[in-house]
Amino acid sequence: MIDIRISDDVARITLNAPEHLNALGEQALHQLRAAYDEAERAGVRALVLRAEGRSFCAGRDISAVDPRDDDVIGYLGGIVTPLLKRMAEFPAPTFAVAHGACLGVGLGLLIATDVVYVAESAKIGSPFAALGATLDSGGHALFAERLGAHKTLDLIYTGRLMSGSEAVASGLFSRVFPDEAVHTAAEDAARAAAHGATAAFLASKRLIARIRDERLALWESIDIENAAQAALCDTDDYREGFAAFQQKREPEFRGR
Repeated sequence: MIDIRISDDVARITLNAPEHLNALGEQALHQLRAAYDEAERAGVRALVLRAEGRSFCAGRDISAVDPRDDDVIGYLGGIVTPLLKRMAEFPAPTFAVAHGACLGVGLGLLIATDVVYVAESAKIGSPFAALGATLDSGGHALFAERLGAHKTLDLIYTGRLMSGSEAVASGLFSRVFPDEAVHTAAEDAARAAAHGATAAFLASKRLIARIRDERLALWESIDIENAAQAALCDTDDYREGFAAFQQKREPEFRGR
C-alpha cells in the first residue's frame, strides 16, 4: 500500500506494507507512480519518500513469482525503470529516508531521489547472490561510480550489506543519522526546501542530472550554469533574494 499526505507545500509519500518489509509488486509500483503524479498536480515544492516498519524496502515482492515464466523485462523495463525516471525528474526537491533493508528496487528508489538521509540501521548492497540474480534498478551504476569496480564486485560476489554509516562514508548517499532522528531530519530539510528558492534548486537539479548523464566537462558545465543564472534573473525569487539581502531581512520565496 502507498499512502500520500500533502500539507505546507510538501508531499509525504509512504510505503506502507511493513509486514512484507515494503517489498514492491506491480500494483504497489503503479500506486507509487500515481502518488508522484498526484503530488505534481498539487504543485508541491518538496517531497519526502519514507516507509513504515523495520525496513525502507526489501526490493521486489517475489513471494508469488514463478521464475519459469517471470516477465523480467516487463517488470523492470516496463514498470520499474519508467517509475525511477519519473521520480528522478520530479519538478521539486525530493528527499528519502532510508532505514533497515534498502535492496533491489528499494535501492533504486533511493538512487532516483535527490537527497537521501540514511539511518544507522540501514542495510545497503546486493543480496542477489543467494537468488542467482543480479543487482538491478541502477545499483551497478551507483556502486561502480562511487565505490569503484573492485568494491562493487566484492559486494556483489559476497552479498555483504553496508551499514548506513558505511554507505554515507563511501559517498553513496547524503548524511547518516541515528534511527530515532532520521525522519525528523528529512522532514525539516524538505520543509526548508519547500520555502526556499525552488526555481533555483530545480536549475541545479537539472544541471547535476546532465553532468551525470552526459559526463559534461568543466567548461561546458560552466556555460550551462551561466545560462541558468541568466534565466533566473527574470524570476520573482531572484529579485526577492537580492532585495532581502540589500534590506537585511529574511527572503520570502514563492517558487517562481
